[in-house]
Amino acid sequence: MSVQRMILNETSYFGPNAREVISQEFEIRKYKKAFVVTDRSLIEAQVATKVIEELEKHQIPYEIFSNVKPNPVVQEVKEGIMKCQESLADCIIAVGGGSVIDTAKAIGIIMTNPEHSDVVSLDGVVATKNKSLPIIALPTTAGTAAEVTINYVITDPERTKKMVCVDPHDIPVLAIIDTDLMKGMPKNIAAWTGMDALTHAMEGYITKAAWSMSDMFHLEAMRLIYHNITKAVLLKDDEAINNMGIAQYTAGMGFSNVGLGIVHSMAHQLGAVYDTPHGLANAVLLPYVLKYNGQVCTEKFAKMGEAFGLDMNALTIEETIAKIVNAVFELNDQLGIPRHLKEIGVKEEDLMLLSEKALQDVCTGGNPRETSQEDILKIYQEAM
Repeated sequence: MSVQRMILNETSYFGPNAREVISQEFEIRKYKKAFVVTDRSLIEAQVATKVIEELEKHQIPYEIFSNVKPNPVVQEVKEGIMKCQESLADCIIAVGGGSVIDTAKAIGIIMTNPEHSDVVSLDGVVATKNKSLPIIALPTTAGTAAEVTINYVITDPERTKKMVCVDPHDIPVLAIIDTDLMKGMPKNIAAWTGMDALTHAMEGYITKAAWSMSDMFHLEAMRLIYHNITKAVLLKDDEAINNMGIAQYTAGMGFSNVGLGIVHSMAHQLGAVYDTPHGLANAVLLPYVLKYNGQVCTEKFAKMGEAFGLDMNALTIEETIAKIVNAVFELNDQLGIPRHLKEIGVKEEDLMLLSEKALQDVCTGGNPRETSQEDILKIYQEAM
């Protein structure tokens, strides 16, 4: 067996009101001032303010940078770096979904590795010299697991490219999964980010680098998501939301270390070209890519079904694949997620370009089935 590597963040807290540990962690770590990265909508919705109130309660100095949008771009990162430098903060607190935490990671890395101030030189697997400025991540969505991964994604508009940046130095030192911050998510965002977490679990489980420990994380994440996502999204059930918070984090521990596949390769292009929300793109593409990959990992598909609680006994290969694909379609249907790309604004005339870009994406190499541009184009076409 080859040597396997697992990288996880130092410390994590889970549960409603977990944000209350910030003050004691500040004291333990001897931080002096926080640079708070969030987005305006979370301030307006009084989600980020719950964390800010905690800082004020304990007289922790801070400055806020809230110019973060979904699918963050290079210029926003550069603006954040300038503001962070001006603040003289010695740590970053990221309050938000994947876009916010990813932006915080890029800022944190460049603060300690200024030779990458162009941002674009961080594209791909980059061996930076220094650890990021310490990041405390508080996710407000149950989806991306950015608080526990060594990845972040920034869009370069000049190349119409989503840069998947992979760097162990970017992982937050502290993750606070406070499900009280997740309750206020609009249903559509909760659905998209929840299916993003399921995509992480299912893709990570069948990626080429998967092994026993990552399998353990991914199977448990699948089980939790399948049985809780609809209750969390549609009913705002507290227990289900808490389980989704744990599930997305668990999936993150796995895929961060073993990679993903072409669902992400293909979804990244929709984000770069159409600014499609990442979780939505993943959700629509997932069943079609599962159908494509099923022939090379049918045994694992049976295990997926068992994690979902489905009867997978005495099924042919085709029946096994179809059962998993249909289970994902049914989840999407329940959550109000469209079945076809044309329903989310994808254009037929762009599919060739999208497939060319997807083939070059860093996630493609991890796909369990060897893939050509023609294969990816056919999947896009089927999903239209």
